[in-house]
Amino acid sequence: MPLSRYLKIYPCTDKVDSFIVYSTKKGSLIRISSALLAAAREDRLDESDRRTLSRLAIITEDQSAEREKMISAVTRACGRSSSFKAVVVVNLDCNLACPYCYEAPFRGRQYMSAATAGQLIDMLVRDQFSRGRDVQLDFYGGEALLSKSLVAGIAASLSTAAKTHGREFSFGMVTNGTLLTRGVVEELLPFGFTSARVTLDGPKEIHDRQRPFISGKGSFNSIIRNLQNVWDLIELQIGGNFSAENYREYPRLLDHLLQEGLTPDKLGMVQFSPIIPKAGNPSKISIAAGCTSSAEAWLAEAAPFLREETLKRGFAVHKPTMGGCMVEFANYFAINYDGTLFKCPAFMGWPQLSVGTLAGGIRDYSVSHNLDLWKNEECLNCSYLPICFGGCRFLSLLNNRTMDRPECRKGFYDATLERIIRQDLQYPAQNHQRNSGPNL
Repeated sequence: MPLSRYLKIYPCTDKVDSFIVYSTKKGSLIRISSALLAAAREDRLDESDRRTLSRLAIITEDQSAEREKMISAVTRACGRSSSFKAVVVVNLDCNLACPYCYEAPFRGRQYMSAATAGQLIDMLVRDQFSRGRDVQLDFYGGEALLSKSLVAGIAASLSTAAKTHGREFSFGMVTNGTLLTRGVVEELLPFGFTSARVTLDGPKEIHDRQRPFISGKGSFNSIIRNLQNVWDLIELQIGGNFSAENYREYPRLLDHLLQEGLTPDKLGMVQFSPIIPKAGNPSKISIAAGCTSSAEAWLAEAAPFLREETLKRGFAVHKPTMGGCMVEFANYFAINYDGTLFKCPAFMGWPQLSVGTLAGGIRDYSVSHNLDLWKNEECLNCSYLPICFGGCRFLSLLNNRTMDRPECRKGFYDATLERIIRQDLQYPAQNHQRNSGPNL
């Protein structure tokens, strides 16, 4: 049995003649001796070691068969899924005036109507619950809580429908946190509210400069107060947007959270991301909707630096795991406030990338979104394929103006993955969480 082609092998720095072996396909991570690694390479393992390394996907029956199986991995994952996920944009309005806002070119006082909300409910009941699927929504904006009553109405209807059909319904939201009061959360809890992702852009002086209210007043203190008041009701995930100039200041935010009693046991995953350009602008920084990659030296340093500083303080972080762009997943969509369907919320500024409407249904997007772009020799033979699958389609579009080539992450992973793997060995496993995006 040969070694899997989807491995990264690094020398142990604290133990002579030993190696760290990480499976990008399985997510398994082990230390093994150079003798055992040599035995695996030469196919002379004893039966016990063979079973163990096979279970961890370190060795495989046949590399060609493994490669062919990877080609169908996304299709098989979609076939196994018993749930439907969607990001639902309930408005494009906001009570903050962030100067870097991605949605600024098309933001305004656009709100989902009651009629469109009814179409959304009807579609989910007809096409999902009645077909035996659970439903998980993430409400999004703008600021989702500016549409609190609409969110409550949609969720209440779907919660009732789920029970009628013997299925599960839950929802989270992406929110700036300024309106996430205890009263609001308690109002939404009965309808399946489980989690919120809240943005904090570093320590107070940076956050208030990057995320002020429309009035110009800082929003930091209001958000911290709300987090303190709701942590026991829902899972809170913390995000933040950094730049090359300020990322080294973000550990001070983590220290402030601890000082304010927002300790790791009260928060979910913490993940910082670089600021991306406004919709339609090309960028060398590869980050969108939780997707991260870049060949720029500063980001290759910033991402693992912030991850380690987060782990040092006991907070949960994203662990690399087999998964890909949400575009690849048949039961994962973004639904705009007007009922237009997209494969990713980042595409909202690109109307030509719509894949249908609530009223008219979903169109075939396999060609327009180039679902097979990673099924080429270079990608299929790349050890990073299981944690990449061609990267982010949106970033490919930004950088190339088309989605006809992968958003290759090899340079980024070459520069960062070893450091991330060593972090995972150094810090307790309970401090790691999978990304909330699509996994296989």
